[in-house]
Amino acid sequence: MTTTTTTAASPGPVAPSTPAHSTLHPLGHDAVTLTGGFLADWQRTNREGTIPHAVAQLETSGALDNLRRITGEHDGGFVGFWFADSDVYKTLEAIGWEAGRSDVGELMPFVESTIDLLARAQDDDGYLNSHFQVDRPERELLELRWSHELYCLGHLLQAGVAWSRSVGRLDLLQIGLRFAELVEQRFGEGGVDMVDGHPEIETALVEVFRETDDERWLRLARRFVDLRGRGLLGEDAMGAQYYQDHQPVREVRDATGHAVRQLYLAAGVADVVAETGDPELLEALERLWSSVHERKQYVSGGLGSRHRDEAFGDAYELPPDRAYAETCAAIANLHWNWRMLLLTGLGRHADEMERGLYNAIAVSTAVGGCAFTYANPLHLRSDAAGGGENAPTRRQPWFRCACCPPNLARLVASLHDYIATTTDDGLQLHLFADATIALPGGGTATVRTDYPWDGRVEIAFDEPFTGELQLRRPGWARGAAVTVNGRDGRADARDGYLVIDGSEHPLSSVVLELPMEPEVIRPHPRIDAVRGCVAIARGPVLYAIEQADLPEGVLSDDVVVPEAPEVRLAGVDPVLGQRLLVAGARVRGGHRHELYRSSPSARSDAGYAPSSSAFGLIAVPYHRWGNRAAGGMRVWLPTR
Repeated sequence: MTTTTTTAASPGPVAPSTPAHSTLHPLGHDAVTLTGGFLADWQRTNREGTIPHAVAQLETSGALDNLRRITGEHDGGFVGFWFADSDVYKTLEAIGWEAGRSDVGELMPFVESTIDLLARAQDDDGYLNSHFQVDRPERELLELRWSHELYCLGHLLQAGVAWSRSVGRLDLLQIGLRFAELVEQRFGEGGVDMVDGHPEIETALVEVFRETDDERWLRLARRFVDLRGRGLLGEDAMGAQYYQDHQPVREVRDATGHAVRQLYLAAGVADVVAETGDPELLEALERLWSSVHERKQYVSGGLGSRHRDEAFGDAYELPPDRAYAETCAAIANLHWNWRMLLLTGLGRHADEMERGLYNAIAVSTAVGGCAFTYANPLHLRSDAAGGGENAPTRRQPWFRCACCPPNLARLVASLHDYIATTTDDGLQLHLFADATIALPGGGTATVRTDYPWDGRVEIAFDEPFTGELQLRRPGWARGAAVTVNGRDGRADARDGYLVIDGSEHPLSSVVLELPMEPEVIRPHPRIDAVRGCVAIARGPVLYAIEQADLPEGVLSDDVVVPEAPEVRLAGVDPVLGQRLLVAGARVRGGHRHELYRSSPSARSDAGYAPSSSAFGLIAVPYHRWGNRAAGGMRVWLPTR
């Protein structure tokens, strides 16, 4: 078994090893340090709140006790969902990435005891999955449609890679590789043709190949990609599309089925492309990308409109009140778009990372970092009943199906890895945040900004920069200006970036100014559920109205706004961030008891005309809804 040790340039979560197939290249895991602002605050909250909270919940949920049942340290049968081991692995991964950027001393007793527990729980042949080892050892690796065994192994391998890259610790990776060797013997070339019902192993195997330089892991990942879509999982009530097993990846034209599975699969396929340059797979990814982002994505970046199977719906089937938009789907989409960005260098992928990050992902976590949403609707009715994982009225400390909180923890612990990339002669800035960036050729770039609340981004180089600097110009930005070395500068527009050449006139400072006027967003006319509505955004941040901000006696269900509302800043809330004021809002009048009624009037809303008294409607960042009082919320605002 080939292993590595950490170096000063040890990479982060994604490290393509074949530069010829990628346009952009990630920096080392320690190259970027978030120093202040929104993303740094989030990373600190994750470190101080979310990760310790996850560690505690692994005890109370029974996930660790499941592993202790294998070793005889705990009695009883397996508890929870059969993939509960993955919650342990994702938490270990989060701490692994944190170990590369902060002091994790008080978390190390958990890390040491858990890795020791995994080593003792692992069977002699390498198998490790507490659900089957405790309750059903005779069915190991025989029920991959639902078992999630390879999904869990993927998360174990990614946790091992995190510890290997951040601090050079190899024991966790070696545990994962022992299991992977068993899987390769069973399902590799010449073995059983089968795939896991939940894709995830593919991207993990490629990363293990990158870490170990062992080609068999890349071959196995590619084999799993090429086996999918042959109907190997068999039919059940969910249908082959649920598992993306209905059509070979190379032939797929439309995103379908369980949203998280589809997006994890796409990320794994992108990893295979990065190592092989397979043009047919890349074409399939481009088709999937268009299907997802041009026809099936919520304005928040949320994905998945059907509750029954956590799935993509038809094109333009995007009801705001029934949005499932699972947090893990938004995280998986960021993973996929990062890989597509590295492959293509196209700014649209960074745009989608940003959209999801500030909205569909950030909305999942309470300000203290210890309560979460699983599903993320864009409309909560004033008298909403239910709650729980699938129809949240408030954030919860944990879930029976707890995939989302530890997934958040591992992403946020590595947020700085997604800020910038490099090429042979250039630096690309994709996400804007206060940061210091150690440049591969020496020297440091310092970024200062109050983004996403302010559009001014200042970049200073401690040594003259003679390469090409690319600054993303977000798709929402209607115009942008740059100042170079204190003077009005010239920048070429290319693939969603403003490109500044420092070869003739070395760069010492660059200022990017992005306009941040509030924007009124209108839906595609085929999105029937929000026809006649508008949404409000400022920069990358989507806004919502909440019951907590409405006048006494006014319900969020009854508010209407002008078709072209005037929107302006309305101050900063210390918890919620910047607020907006929507002028001219009114309340529907003339309500009747009849659910439906006929009317001779030509107006479809006769008898429901707005009242004559207008008021200013406060809107708050969507990602902060539900941090105050309970009550209604909506992103899409009716205009009549």
